[in-house]
Amino acid sequence: MLEDFDWDAQPAARQQLGSLASGEFLTEARNVVLLGPPGTGKTHLATALGIVAARHGHRVLFATATDWVTHLTDAHQQGRLPQELARLRRYGLIIVDEVGYLPFEQDAANLFFQLVSSRYEHASLVLTSNLPFSGWGGVFGDQAVAAAMIDRIVHHADVLTLKGASYRLRGRGIDSLPSIRTTTDEASN
Repeated sequence: MLEDFDWDAQPAARQQLGSLASGEFLTEARNVVLLGPPGTGKTHLATALGIVAARHGHRVLFATATDWVTHLTDAHQQGRLPQELARLRRYGLIIVDEVGYLPFEQDAANLFFQLVSSRYEHASLVLTSNLPFSGWGGVFGDQAVAAAMIDRIVHHADVLTLKGASYRLRGRGIDSLPSIRTTTDEASN
């Protein structure tokens, strides 16, 4: 799937993603974070990295951030959260798509933090988000929880910020989507 990606749309990401194709990030328990506006290829690339992991013999799970929180909430309510986190730790890669698409209540944010924390330095995560890290405090309802989570995620991570117009809108006569401030935009203001 990496070979199917339109590299003309994201030329800066080619070299970094090429190095991830070796699968070495998995044996080192490194994470990959794909940030950028809608339609820039984050989910496609996350899926492609999941295929890379499977080809290297790793077990892979994929779900949206909201679906992961729902799953963990169910486990917590059934009194089996520690067992479920231990089970999930046996997967070489967990992909979390659309972090920040919907805000989380405090309990949900804490469960998501536990997922991140349980995998820290043990197994890899691939996360996608339309928001820069500076927007995650609003998603998780608590700047401290967001900061601790980001700290664990990026400590051993490759962070790629994708740019450009939505691939889905090409040739549709739509010039742009509502803008989302990127980390680069924030630094220049």
